Amino acid sequence: MSAGQTAILIASIACVMAVAGALAIMISLRRQVRVMANATEDLRRQLMPLVADAHRVVDQAATEMERVGAVLESTESVHSTVDSASRLAYRAFANPVVKVLAVKAGAAGGMRRLASGSNGTSGASTSAPPAAKPGQKARRHDS
Repeated sequence: MSAGQTAILIASIACVMAVAGALAIMISLRRQVRVMANATEDLRRQLMPLVADAHRVVDQAATEMERVGAVLESTESVHSTVDSASRLAYRAFANPVVKVLAVKAGAAGGMRRLASGSNGTSGASTSAPPAAKPGQKARRHDS
């Protein structure tokens, strides 16, 4: 055998070995791709029900949020109604209640004077108004 033939033989053996190595690598990669495909399919089978559940939960949450919004609107309406009613009641009852309390206080003072037996003055006539203090206007009593 000549040197050229030996070189061709060595190159051919190297090519066969490279092809065998590439074939082994391809077989290994094919196995890995099958394993990955199976894992992906398992994952898909497990995730699809979870995704469906997530969609259902999101829909329920949206429905509940609408209900909460409606309740808040109703609460705000009731609050404004109660606020208006309390203002109206205050306006309607405040003045008469103040007048009743004033009459009660005046009656209590009168009862005390009657019970003590004096008219509350020390020798002065009851029709004269009290003297004004410096810097104050004299009070006018309309009886």
